[in-house]
Amino acid sequence: MNLILYAIVIGAGIAVAFQQVLNANLRADLGSPYWAGFVSYAVGMLVMITVLLATGSSLPSATAINRTSWWSWSGGLFGAVFILAVIFAVPRVGAATTLALIVVGQMLGSLAFDHYGILGLPQQSVSMARLAGVALLVAGVFLIQKS
Repeated sequence: MNLILYAIVIGAGIAVAFQQVLNANLRADLGSPYWAGFVSYAVGMLVMITVLLATGSSLPSATAINRTSWWSWSGGLFGAVFILAVIFAVPRVGAATTLALIVVGQMLGSLAFDHYGILGLPQQSVSMARLAGVALLVAGVFLIQKS
């Protein structure tokens, strides 16, 4: 089961790389990073509406909505920051360097979230092995930068 899950996640990573290039191209075509970001989100929203309708998912209950913390609703804000940063970065430093830097940022953030148990995550202390992994990712950024 884990191998299937890993394959799905690797596929999602490939999709992110593909999305970066498509959004950067859309920015060039439309002449606006903001419209490119808007289109990316609008298409994503239409896909999610289709998935909701196809699966017959019901609306969350008022109780579920009311017990949700205010910060749980802010994921789209961080997604927008991500999309805009990528739209600006890909044409300047390339898709590989952009994605490598994103992974470094994700790892640094994830280590902090795990270490301090941020937002209800189970606490997992930073170890030398985890720090070595981040160091290798940073080294990877230098190795894949375009010349």
